[in-house]
Amino acid sequence: MKHWKKLSAGEQDRRITEALEANIDFEKNLCLGIPASRLDSKVFYEGASFLKDAPLLRSYVQNPNHIGCHTMGDSEPFFAGTQALEREVISILSEDLLKASLDSCDGYVAGGGTEANIQAAWMYRNLFMHEHDARHDQIALISSADTHYSVAKAANLLHLRWLRVPVNEDSREIQAEALRELVQQAQQEGIRYFIVFANMATTMFGSVDNPELICQVFAEFDVPFRMHVDGAFGGFIYPVSCPENKLDFRNPCVSSVTLDAHKMLQAPYGTGVFLVRKGLMQHVYTEEAQYVNGMDITLSGSRSGANAIAVWMILMTYGPFGYLEKINKLLYRTSWCCEQLDTLGIRYYRHPRMNIITLNARQLNTELAKKFGLVPDTHHGDANWYKIVVMDHVELDQLEAFIQAIRIQTVPAKIKL
Repeated sequence: MKHWKKLSAGEQDRRITEALEANIDFEKNLCLGIPASRLDSKVFYEGASFLKDAPLLRSYVQNPNHIGCHTMGDSEPFFAGTQALEREVISILSEDLLKASLDSCDGYVAGGGTEANIQAAWMYRNLFMHEHDARHDQIALISSADTHYSVAKAANLLHLRWLRVPVNEDSREIQAEALRELVQQAQQEGIRYFIVFANMATTMFGSVDNPELICQVFAEFDVPFRMHVDGAFGGFIYPVSCPENKLDFRNPCVSSVTLDAHKMLQAPYGTGVFLVRKGLMQHVYTEEAQYVNGMDITLSGSRSGANAIAVWMILMTYGPFGYLEKINKLLYRTSWCCEQLDTLGIRYYRHPRMNIITLNARQLNTELAKKFGLVPDTHHGDANWYKIVVMDHVELDQLEAFIQAIRIQTVPAKIKL
C-alpha cells in the first residue's frame, strides 16, 4: 500500500486539528468576500466540552467548503488544510484500492453514488462533443438491465438515449449476443458514440459485469466508447474480496469509477466518490464560475469537507488489514446464510465475492419478508425477488432467526421453477 496506513485515534486527531488550523479562521482572519462561515454558533455551540475529543464534529462546526476538484489545478485557499486530507482519500482509493498508477487519477468526494454516476455521463458526453463534434442524438448510454436507476436520471438530464442489455435470469450476466445486437441496431439508427456503465455489484443482486466481454464487443464494431464502473455498492468490498478483478484501473478500458462511502464504509449519508483518469475532468469545467479559484468542475459545486474527513477517518482507523478482516467477516456470514438456504432448497442468487443474497419471491412468504426487513425488487405490484444485504449490523443470530422462520413458513420450501 502506497498511502493507506492504520493510524491511532490520537494521530488522527492531530492530523485533523492541523488541517483545520490550516483552514481559514473566521474569528481571527479578515474574510469579507466569501459567502461562507462556521455553523451558526447560536445553534451549534463551539465551546461544548465534548468537541475537544470529537475531531469529526469539530470539522462539521468549522464547516469547510470543498468546492472544486483538489487533485488538479488551483483550489480555494481558505480550506487548503482539509482539502489535503481529501486528496489523500483520493490517492488511497484510486491507487491502493483500485490499483491506479501513481498520480494518475483525479477525483472528489461527491454527494453520493448517483451524483458520481451523473458526473461520469456528463463528462463523457462533453468529451464526445468536444473531441468528435458529436450531437446529443449520436451519443447513447448503455448498461445491463440490472443497472442502478441513476443511469436513467443521467440519460434524462443529459438528453441521451439509454440502451439496456438483457441479462441471464440465473447468472445475472449480460447476454453477449443481445449486447452485439443492441450496438449494431444503435449504429444503424445513428448512434456513433457510447458511454458504457459496467457494474461492480448491482444494487438488487450484487452481480458483477464482465468488462472483457464489453470491451470485446465494442472492439468488434470499432466504435468509440468510454467505460465507467459503477461501484457504488461493490466498490468498497469487491476489490478487497476479489483483488485480481478486471474492473479497476489496471484495466485500460476503465476510465472512471463511482464509489459510495455511505454504504459499505458506513460514512455519513451524502458521501459518494468519483474517481477518473487524468486528462478527462477538464471536459466539465464550468468557465462561468470565474469567482471560484480554479473554477468549479463538479456537479455538486459547494460540498462539505467534513464528509471527506469522515471517509479519511474510517480508512485510517481500520487500515488495509483491519478492513480486510471486516469484509471477510461479512462474507462469512453471507456464506453461512447461503448454506442454510441450500439445505432448505430455496432458490437465490449470490455472487460468491459479495454480501448480497437475492431470494426468489415465489418461495418466500410476503409477511415473513416484511418481518425481517427484506427489500423487494418492486414496491408496485408483486415482487419477483427479495434481497438480504449482510451489513455490519446483520449478525448470525439474526440470520439464524430468519432461517428458522423459513423452516416453519406455510409456503413449501421446494417448488419446481
